[in-house]
Amino acid sequence: MIAKLYRTTAFKLSLIYLLVFAAFAGFMIFYFAHNTGEILSRQHVTAMEDEARALMGVYRRGGIRRMAQLIDRLARRPNAGLYLVTDAAGEPLAGNISSVPPEILEKPGVYPVPYYRYHDDEEAEDDQGRTRPALVRSYVMDNGFRLVVGRDTAEADRFRSLVRRATLWSVGLMLVLALVSGFFISHRVLRRMEGVTDASRAIMGGDLSERIPVTGNGDEFDRLAISLNEMLGRIEALMAGLKEVSDNVAHDLKTPLTRMRNRVEGALRQDGSDPAAARDALETTLDECDGLIETFNALLSIARAEAGEGGEAERFDAAQMVRDLGELYEPVAEDAGIVLTVKAPESLTIEANRHLLGQALSNLIDNALKYAGGEEAAIMIGLEKTAAGVELSVGDNGPGIPDKDRERVTERFVRLDESRSEPGSGLGLSLVKAVAHRHGGELVLEDNGPGLKARLLLPASVLAGGAA
Repeated sequence: MIAKLYRTTAFKLSLIYLLVFAAFAGFMIFYFAHNTGEILSRQHVTAMEDEARALMGVYRRGGIRRMAQLIDRLARRPNAGLYLVTDAAGEPLAGNISSVPPEILEKPGVYPVPYYRYHDDEEAEDDQGRTRPALVRSYVMDNGFRLVVGRDTAEADRFRSLVRRATLWSVGLMLVLALVSGFFISHRVLRRMEGVTDASRAIMGGDLSERIPVTGNGDEFDRLAISLNEMLGRIEALMAGLKEVSDNVAHDLKTPLTRMRNRVEGALRQDGSDPAAARDALETTLDECDGLIETFNALLSIARAEAGEGGEAERFDAAQMVRDLGELYEPVAEDAGIVLTVKAPESLTIEANRHLLGQALSNLIDNALKYAGGEEAAIMIGLEKTAAGVELSVGDNGPGIPDKDRERVTERFVRLDESRSEPGSGLGLSLVKAVAHRHGGELVLEDNGPGLKARLLLPASVLAGGAA
């Protein structure tokens, strides 16, 4: 488990991010400390030079004795600086430091040195036996006298040491936090990924109902899981539909294929003795072959519509398409004694797949022609623009479909008992439903009082320009 966590991208990214941040923070602290130390050093040097100029002014006015007396007074003040004045041989004449290395006296300049205080005050007693760091500036005066002025840098050194410790602790703490946070984030991500892995393995094992866990946090993993679950749901529905289609094809096509085989076998047994019967058998077989081809074409159209194929959307006048279909079916309706009426606006431009919509509307009209009955049989074909989009409808005054069966009749190869005597394969409404879904709409079957009204509802997005 730990090895998996270390190998996760989340852990590596967390570690890299925090390492970069720690390096940047350490650099900033070091840069601040270094520059602060430089500023303190420059302040010390400036203060020493100002004080040395003042002391040498006293020397020029009052001589070495006057200067030594002033240094002695300055050295006894609380938190005094460092002072030393020597003769040409380097023997101390006044000051509060015992000695300095000879090279400092010989070569004027700024030097860091350790020193001892030798005045017997309380602070000096506390420092007995201990050296302290200092920064000194040495000068060579007239007659070989040497002047050394300095500042105790113990506080500055403690500050630098404190900053160094703070830097080390900060970087160390950041590294620990990097490991802890990387472990936590990786564990959380790994746990979510394990859920995805388990679900995918179950799906590969054949359980298409398995879904990726959703925690409800609304984070990116939840959004991804929801999208993948919707995709899995769609795949499950397609696979279920494929299985259903396969079963229905095997069941519904077995009978006509058996009839065709028996008819051909019977014609062969006649051995040419009855040409008229053989011709009749061939014609009947040809009709059934045409019916099977139509069934397979309908299945292919449904599959293409559900897959989003079947041609690109185009802009056309839906009102003109409805009127053209009305004119096409009007002679058929008249022969059957059915009054066919078309109700459509003068013009309604939409952007959709014209071929699929025309095929869907034709299927609805075919169904209405089959079932519209009675002495006043009538069919109404309608098109209107609604607040939600566009509505195509076909209504008849036939027996209709019971409420409990209206959802079922849109499935493939489903035919109610009352319609078994009518020609057809039970795929017409399935195609209409697929075309509706292809355009983001739906097929609604409702009571026409009497009869059935099929409404093909399309969203406002099919209107030209997307206007409602």
